[in-house]
Amino acid sequence: MAATPRKKSPARRKSTAAPRFSWVKVLTWGFVILFTAGVVLHYRDALLYYFSFKSKHSLKEDKVAEARIFQILQKYPDYCVGLDVSEYQGNIDWDVVDSLEGRPIRFVFVRATCGRDRKDAQFETNWKGAKKYLRGAYHYYRPDENSLEQARKFIATVALQPGDLPPVLDIEQLPENQSIERLKIGLQKWLDAVEKHYHRKPIIYSGQRYYEDFLKEEFAAYTFWVANYNFFAETLQPDWLFWQFSEKGRVEGIPEKVDVNLYNGTPKMLDYLVHP
Repeated sequence: MAATPRKKSPARRKSTAAPRFSWVKVLTWGFVILFTAGVVLHYRDALLYYFSFKSKHSLKEDKVAEARIFQILQKYPDYCVGLDVSEYQGNIDWDVVDSLEGRPIRFVFVRATCGRDRKDAQFETNWKGAKKYLRGAYHYYRPDENSLEQARKFIATVALQPGDLPPVLDIEQLPENQSIERLKIGLQKWLDAVEKHYHRKPIIYSGQRYYEDFLKEEFAAYTFWVANYNFFAETLQPDWLFWQFSEKGRVEGIPEKVDVNLYNGTPKMLDYLVHP
């Protein structure tokens, strides 16, 4: 039986119609261009400073972040600049650490403990190295662990001396196994135990959103160290004792990027924290 011949499929004609105009693409690219132009205009002096006089830095570094640090420090010429460090900064050469963008480093916070059972691997070295500054120690709080056990771990690790800054409670996480109300009770227990031991009222550290949503009202008796890295945030709020405004600082002697902070006041005012 003869095979039935196959019919040829009709050839597809190439469309000669012009591509459709997309307002979405136009608006997207317009936004990108305007945003980039706004960034360059806003940070023009700082960016010129970095690209002209900091050319020895690797091009891979985040120039915009460095420019923002420069600009904020320029905005607050009389305020105290400080750092906070942990094992994540690696082996710090404290003999070299001195300044940031020509501004002397006035204070350093050192991570001491995490949760109920962990000491920062570099605490002893960093605590000793930071002695030439006003130094303070902080505890990273784990919401789902016993608060008094965490307080005891911090107390057993940190021996504050005359001239040291108050102890700090770092709370950033939400609990998984308890309510917010139970978390707040635990935080208060930690604060009470630490204050009773050191006879110093602790400082509370957190991100701005966490601070405003969960801490600001019920812990109003405490002073706060607030983190906000928002690109357009350039103002130290009056109710913040310290402002951690960048996590991308570059300091000679510190091999990794480091958090940069401003104290809400002058060196003389900072002394009041050490000698209340």
